[in-house]
Order: sequence, then C-alpha cells, then structure tokens
Amino acid sequence: MKEDIMEEDELLETIPDSSKVVIKENFEKRYRTLLGSRYDEFINYSTAYIRKSIRVNTLKSDVADARKRLEKNWVLVQVPWCKEGFWIDYKAENKDDKRYDIGNIIEHMLGYVYVQDAASMIPPVVLNPEPGDIVLDMCAAPGSKASQIAAMMQNSGVLIANDLQGDRLKALGINLQRTGVSNALITQMPGHKFRFIKLKFDKVLVDAPCSGTGTIRRSLRTLQMWSPHMVKKMASQQKQMIASGFESLKPGGAMVYSTCTMEPEEDEGVIHWLLENYKNAKLEEIKLDIKRSPAITEFEGEKYNPEVSKCLRIWPQDNDSEGFFVAKIRKKD
Repeated sequence: MKEDIMEEDELLETIPDSSKVVIKENFEKRYRTLLGSRYDEFINYSTAYIRKSIRVNTLKSDVADARKRLEKNWVLVQVPWCKEGFWIDYKAENKDDKRYDIGNIIEHMLGYVYVQDAASMIPPVVLNPEPGDIVLDMCAAPGSKASQIAAMMQNSGVLIANDLQGDRLKALGINLQRTGVSNALITQMPGHKFRFIKLKFDKVLVDAPCSGTGTIRRSLRTLQMWSPHMVKKMASQQKQMIASGFESLKPGGAMVYSTCTMEPEEDEGVIHWLLENYKNAKLEEIKLDIKRSPAITEFEGEKYNPEVSKCLRIWPQDNDSEGFFVAKIRKKD
C-alpha cells in the first residue's frame, strides 16, 4: 500500500508497542497460519521503530564524498544488498539533540542522498537497469525507486516514470528534479494500459500498489484497513498490471514485480498466475546478500507453481526492515 504522496521520511515515526495494537481476528489467524511460531516476532518487529536508511544519489554525489559529509554527525552502516545504501543513526554525543526529520538534513534537500527504506532499494538492484536502456517504472510515485533507477542508468537512455493519480505526480516530479534526473518522462495513465502502446521496454518495474502488510511499522492504518476482500481486490488489479508489464517487454527483456505486502495472494499467487498464462515467462533466481524466508508454495488449498521458490520473500524480522516481496521475470525470445 503506497502512501499517497509522502516520502519515506515523512511517515509515522513512533508506533505503539504491540500490547496496544488492535489486531483483527482474521488477520491474526491468517498470519499465524503463515508464520507459525514466528508470528509473535512478526508482530513485535511490525510495531517497533523502523531503522532509518538513506541511499546516496550518484547523480549528484559519490558514495565516498557523501559518507565524508554525513559521518561528521551520523553513524552509517552499510546496507549489504545496495552499495549506495546505508542505515543511519545519531552519534552518541548528539543523542540529546536527536531529530527524527532526517529528510530535512541539507544533504537530502540538495539531492545528495534520498531517505529510503533499505528493503525498498531491492527492486531496482534486482532489475539492474543499464545506461542506454528503455525502462518503465509503472507505479513510480513518489520517486524513490525511479530516482534510483535513473542513477543506475547514469541519466542515459529513457525512463518512463508513470503513475495514475495526479496528486502523486507532484511529489514524483519534485523528487526527480531534486535528485537531478534528466532522462525521465513522467506520464499519467493506468498501468494495465501500457500493453496497448507500441513502445516496448528493455526493463520494466511493477512495484504494485498492495495491502501493505510489510509496512505496519510505518503506519498502523495498514492494520485498520486490511481485510480479505481488500487482498482479493488488490490481487486482481496486480494481475492486470503484471500482465501489462510483461507484454510491454521486448523479447529477452526483464521485469521485476515487487510489493510491500506479505499476502501470498498478492505475491506468489500473482507470479503463479503469470506463469500459468504466459508460457514465455521465466523466473530467475535473485542472488543478494540478504536474509530471506522461504517463498509460500501453497496457501489456502491452492498450490503454486514450484518456480515461485525463486522469488525473494523477506519478513520485517528477517533484516529489521520493511517486509518485501520481489520476483524477477525474463521474457523468453
């Protein structure tokens, strides 16, 4: 579930402890089924402070220079799966004056760094866009992954940064401008309609709107809004988007499908559906230096294609981050 136009650093900073959180009975039942003995750990991490992290924007700064600037006042810890990513915390001597609005540091305002959850950095890394590629980011606002993709492309080639909602495009435009992106075209159209245009892409990112159960620690509204009906509705929309993204690929092209939900119907279930309906879709292994959990291969009586075991599923407790799901699909020639 993407926040309407908020940046990563503007979301809720404090989350009540798990004893004060109201959890719907059917949510607990579902997630105890999914997690077994790990359920309590999931709730504990989902109701704890999230570790702040930033990504160095290599369009405006290199990693060494950014570290030099920031380490005067901050402690940086490398994110293993993204060489530009760092968890950031206050130095001990600054604890009394510590501020939570990391997005207001001068390096962020100037676009040298982007405040972004460490797990959110995974999809562009897996997509691996290169200079000169033609790339589609189907659900691009507010721009964290789009700006990361542009940096990986070194502002070369073409990036179509699309979103449906007009109010989200404002944040997208501001963030791309602030980070110095010059190879992006911002578009506004439903994602499922890209399959009908003539332009074909080397790479496609479908970071799909979802029920957001991997992001509870950012906003308790996720628990309030969650329902089985919502999950089914989102899964239906996601199938349209992933189909459109796949049909928009050139032969031999690669697509990354990602969500910040832990719902099998929106994750492995969508990938299973794609594999069943597109015989030229091939899942690829995702090799990252990251703690991961097994993919869900069967849920509520439905067995998924065994190839879904190649997908990356991380729960919040795996890396003390958001929960995330990522799959990489290749379109066979």
